[in-house]
Amino acid sequence: MAGMREDLMSSLLDNKEILTFLISMLPISELRGALPFAISQGIIPWKAYLIAVAGNILPVLPLLLLLQRLAIFAQRYKVGAKFLDWTVKRAKKREDLVKRYGWAGLILLVAIPLPITGAWTGTLVSFLLSMKIRYSFLAICIGVGLAGVIVLGLSLGGIGLWGLIKS
Repeated sequence: MAGMREDLMSSLLDNKEILTFLISMLPISELRGALPFAISQGIIPWKAYLIAVAGNILPVLPLLLLLQRLAIFAQRYKVGAKFLDWTVKRAKKREDLVKRYGWAGLILLVAIPLPITGAWTGTLVSFLLSMKIRYSFLAICIGVGLAGVIVLGLSLGGIGLWGLIKS
């Protein structure tokens, strides 16, 4: 049984599309890390874009729906409370943009492919500002799509530039 589980995990992690999807779900890398990875693995750009965007969006709705409960649960434990405080402080740094511009600010926050931006931070900021879930989800999805276009353009431009430098 353990050998079969290891074989399954190995085959999943050997699949570059699945790995791209998983990388795009992570809060640190999101699609900013997944798209360049996918392109470097030879996945065609439109397919890489779709996989990375889907993976980046997948955790958003469950997080929007469950963040209140997760926050209450995390406060029960010292490690959880510290992690929650650190995360909230990080998100509060980006709160002003959303307060000033509303849903458009949330789209911008998610779309700008820089550190401490993205779908996870946008989700947390919308939670902290008590924004309506359906509008937050839509704004975050639009922002992820725009971020994907930006990162894909930068990735393809960087690969083209690298090809010129190598030749």
